[in-house]
Amino acid sequence: MKVQTFTVGKLFTNCYVAACPQTREAIIIDPGFEFSVEAAEIFRYVEEEALKLKFIVNTHGHPDHVCGNGIIKEKFKTPILIHEKDAHMLGKVGKVLAKFFGFKNSSPPADALLKDGDTVKFGNQTLKVMHTPGHSPGSISLLGEKEVFTGDTLFAGSIGRTDLPQGSETEMKSSLKKLARLPDFFKVYPGHGPPTTIGEENANNPFLKLDW
Repeated sequence: MKVQTFTVGKLFTNCYVAACPQTREAIIIDPGFEFSVEAAEIFRYVEEEALKLKFIVNTHGHPDHVCGNGIIKEKFKTPILIHEKDAHMLGKVGKVLAKFFGFKNSSPPADALLKDGDTVKFGNQTLKVMHTPGHSPGSISLLGEKEVFTGDTLFAGSIGRTDLPQGSETEMKSSLKKLARLPDFFKVYPGHGPPTTIGEENANNPFLKLDW
């Protein structure tokens, strides 16, 4: 799997384009861009790499991760996938959320809903949906053969907030335990900040050492 990172928007969200090198099929994870120059950079990359975007996948429904959904969908006719427990954050409610948090764009409704254990397939690549709530009710991580996209659940040296509406410290604790059990060599692609590994976080992330 080839992964290209674009850091976008006012909250420096990591937007990922994950592609199958053999078939050129790809997905875009968390297109949280607000600015036309950011969209143009992603469009250019997709076109230069001759990628066929198959899905937009949101790790959760907060505006900084979904506000570029509509632009991507309009350009590439790509369906939007999100966990069923965060789907309410898109569409009409999403417009209210975007305005409240100061984002100029919001997302159209989801085209398909995900649940724990589902798979997202593109070319020869498969990502398994792991429900990792805590930051939001429908937060997910996407699990590959040697990588995991953790959204705003796990960061390098930190974790996502649980004090936002519908956040849960109890669910976050459970989600972190699931991620901590992955092999140490797994590369972590978080929703914000630099990449890391499960081994690095198990060794040094203070939040994985807490007995909450």
